[in-house]
Order: sequence, then C-alpha cells, then structure tokens
Amino acid sequence: MKILLLEDNKTLHESLKAYLEMEHFFVSSAFTVDEAYELSYAKHFDLYIFDVNLGNENGFDVLRALRESGDNTPTIYITALSDIASMTQGFNAGADDYIKKPFDPEELVLRIRSRYLVDNLLYYNDLTYNPISREIKQKGELLILSSILSGLFHLFMTQKNRVVAIHLLLDELNAPNSNALRVNIAKLKRKLNLNIKNVKGVGYMLEAL
Repeated sequence: MKILLLEDNKTLHESLKAYLEMEHFFVSSAFTVDEAYELSYAKHFDLYIFDVNLGNENGFDVLRALRESGDNTPTIYITALSDIASMTQGFNAGADDYIKKPFDPEELVLRIRSRYLVDNLLYYNDLTYNPISREIKQKGELLILSSILSGLFHLFMTQKNRVVAIHLLLDELNAPNSNALRVNIAKLKRKLNLNIKNVKGVGYMLEAL
C-alpha cells in the first residue's frame, strides 16, 4: 500500500514513517504543501495521511484542492484539533477519518488495516485482482507478472474506465520512454486480454468489457 505522509514536524514525521515502513507500507514524504501537491501529481497513492497545521497553511486546504481536481484518494487527518467545528471542516474538505495527537502509531496502523485493507477485490472478465496484495488470478489460478507489468496492471485496474496519465505509467518503467511504454502495454494486452485504449496525448484507459 502506497501512502503519502504530509507532516511538517520532522521528528514525528520520521518516526511515523519508520513505523509504517516496518509494517510493510510504502511511504513517500512531504514536509510542505508544495511537496504534497508535486508528489500527488507525480505518483499514484492508496492513502493520504495529512497533518492539519502546516505553518501558514493547513491540510484542510490541501485536501479540498485535491478533491476539486478529481483526486478521491482516501485521506486520514492527524491533528491536535479535536473540537466539532474543526472535525466538521475536515470532513467537509473530503477527509475519511481523523486520529488525534498524541497517538500510538499502532492505533493508526490498526485503523488503516481495518478500514482500507478490507476485501476490495476488483474484477475484469475472468480476472480477479487484490489491489492490496497485488495478487492476480485468472479463472482461480494465480498469475505471476513482471514487476513492470504488475505496476501497469495495478494502475489500470484501480483506475478502470478512467484515463491514466502517461507520466504515471512511465513511472512504472525501469527506463521510462514512450516506446518502452507502448511495448509493455502491448504485452499486457496480449497476456491478459485487456481492452486498453490510447487516449492520444493524454494517456491510456482500461475500458470495461
């Protein structure tokens, strides 16, 4: 599971990042609002964890802007604010959950596992996909893909019927270039019988059959 952590307190940030990685999550760090915007644009994440008080800015505004841009990534706020007005503001901005500082990192992990690592299998034709474990089955039989094809497949399945931007797809390649991307998408289409369409100049989209 890929997590974007936005927290400007370096000590808390580093300790929380270390704990999440120990629990086998992949964590990208943002210490400022600008870094959070850049990372959310450049990469796909399964979960955002945002602090609220960020110097002269706040996590409410960050999430509101992301939601307005069409980004629906699940989001947990970590904050010392606990009054109803602040919580209401956060949920109105698009938050999915709150955890109040100070907190035990184990509590955060328990919330993530119970709420976001549920059985959310995705289906396409005769394929069954678990986006958390990245396990692919075809007619009940486990399929093994290369790391590149697996990364591309994950993006297409989790964004089915939506255009996946070229820069996100290129990020899954060892040596990113448009020719290599076309070759790998062609391999994926042949191997799994996927209906992937090229949206010229924008990206690619997996269309439901």
